[in-house]
Amino acid sequence: MIAVTTEATAAGNLKRLSDEGVSIWLDDLSRRRIESGNLAALVAEKNVVGVTTNPSIFQAAIGSGEGYEEQLADLAVRGVTVDEAVRMMTTADVRAAADVLRPVYDATGGRDGRVSIEVDPRLAHQTAATVAEARQLAWLVDRPNVMIKIPATKAGLPAITEVVAAGISVNVTLIFSLERYREVMDAYLAGLEKAAAKGLDLSVVHSVASFFVSRVDADIDRRLTEIGTDEALALKGRAALANARLAYEAYEQVFASERWTALEAAGANRQRPLWASTGVKDPSYRDTLYVDQLVAPGTVNTMPEATLDATADHGEITGDTVTGGYERARTDLAAVEALGVSYDDVVTRLEDEGVAKFEVAWQDLLDAVKKSLGSKGADAE
Repeated sequence: MIAVTTEATAAGNLKRLSDEGVSIWLDDLSRRRIESGNLAALVAEKNVVGVTTNPSIFQAAIGSGEGYEEQLADLAVRGVTVDEAVRMMTTADVRAAADVLRPVYDATGGRDGRVSIEVDPRLAHQTAATVAEARQLAWLVDRPNVMIKIPATKAGLPAITEVVAAGISVNVTLIFSLERYREVMDAYLAGLEKAAAKGLDLSVVHSVASFFVSRVDADIDRRLTEIGTDEALALKGRAALANARLAYEAYEQVFASERWTALEAAGANRQRPLWASTGVKDPSYRDTLYVDQLVAPGTVNTMPEATLDATADHGEITGDTVTGGYERARTDLAAVEALGVSYDDVVTRLEDEGVAKFEVAWQDLLDAVKKSLGSKGADAE
């Protein structure tokens, strides 16, 4: 018998996820999605309460040219640089999306209704430039519900502190390791402490820490497959969930500390864990794996639309699937390490690759816009 998914069933799956304390954010944005009313429909019908973007998402959206023709023509006539053109288009999209989500922001007291935009990935290893770029982006978007994405590189950590200290909400991205995640939380708390010392209102500052999931399995599974033993193959698909669950344990520990309690009393908001890269890479895995198995209160799951639709259609939301699994998570990661797969090597490689991939996507976007500006300028002449 073939199950028929009704609108009520789909809404029910997503509502159950929301009711468990998971905020559903969409990991995608384009001008067409905004102008067609699709984003507003996802908010109204599929419990979407936030949007994340990254250089790859903008490369796909703007690189197609669809919906950007008029603005590209105006930018070409003005003779702007390629970098300025890209920033004008991306911030326009984020501003428009923030307006769509403003009612959610108001209804949740700023907790959700957020739209994230990332600093230029070429600045990932430059602290001062990242801080300056974050300030500029916050000014350009000029919406209270924007979040500035800063990568969790070594140079990014002090930048997080300075940007939070300036009262700007931050989405920390490209987190793969438990050690780096703890450093990210420390950087956030340090920023709040500096903001408090300056007399800023801590209640308006919000943050999420984007802990990447599926890329961990993709890398470790490949290594386990190369080992090829029954023991190795039995561990496939378990490392990413273990890593994420232990990240949540770290989150619980940090936000139960005396240091945090003092900040909370001053009005500060917790930096919520955000599960990123939640579309499965291995087609043999259940397509809602990184949603169903990462349900925990006070988290965000940012999903590509295919994962959102899959969750609506056949997600298995059965309650908290994180907090009871810490010992099993430690056992799984230890078993992987015992087979000669170095955790430190994996997470370092993934961070480096993540930054590099975003740099490539950004350069591809710049090249596409440069070409479009040239053709539009020629047309104007």
